Amino acid sequence: MIKSYYTVFFIILIFFMTSCTAQNKEKDTYVVIETRFGDITLKLYDDTPRHRDNFLKLVKEGTYNGTLFHRVIENFMIQGGDPTSKNAPAGKQLGTGDMGYTIPAEIVYPAHFHKKGALAAARTGDEVNPQKESSGSQFYIVTGTVISSGQIASLENRMTKQKEQKIFERLVGEHRAEVMQLRKNRDKEGLYELQEKLIAQTQLEMKESGPVQLTAEQREAYTTIGGAPHLDGEYTVFGEVVDGLDVIDRIQKVSTDRSDWPKDDIKMTLKIVEK
Repeated sequence: MIKSYYTVFFIILIFFMTSCTAQNKEKDTYVVIETRFGDITLKLYDDTPRHRDNFLKLVKEGTYNGTLFHRVIENFMIQGGDPTSKNAPAGKQLGTGDMGYTIPAEIVYPAHFHKKGALAAARTGDEVNPQKESSGSQFYIVTGTVISSGQIASLENRMTKQKEQKIFERLVGEHRAEVMQLRKNRDKEGLYELQEKLIAQTQLEMKESGPVQLTAEQREAYTTIGGAPHLDGEYTVFGEVVDGLDVIDRIQKVSTDRSDWPKDDIKMTLKIVEK
């Protein structure tokens, strides 16, 4: 009798847990960018919630509607989200407009990387933004290039050198006050000693973390559809194109001026969709 009770209780418990799981499972979030070249459907990642929620907020408020893809570079990316691009006159300098706030970085690497169709947040450079915080509104979609399997090793070597350089630059930034004081005092010996110290520290960090090695998923993507691997780990990737890669291909081929602004405006309208 007791055994039967526990059996029934266990079955009820399993049913309850299953029901709760099904009810609590969140639906994937999709946003469509409508352009004169066609629609681009984006899937937003759940493990970058701050970027996802901010993007959805701006879409709901209509912030992006009427803005432009203001920077288009073939075989690299298309960029938009500058609120000042709405009704911007020809020749206006674009790319600095924002919402007045930044978003803390959510770099989930190597799970999310810069394959073709990756949706990522633009940001200012490391020299003024070492925390890699994202723009409050600007984003880009990667078009990139395809890399041959034979180029993977050299790519990993370049990315390893880039990683080493970034570590050294970060360490120099952390010792900026000391560097400036040594320069002010014209202490060449002190500068040399500090340089050697930071080089040794860089090498130690590199030894502990190891060289860059692409995952199997990265290798597959970069050698088939392509991407921009040199951006990996540096910007927050918070979604990807699930429909409309042909549209971003058409956009990236438009004629642009010296500032990479398409000569014929490419306006966008964004809306949230359920799938």
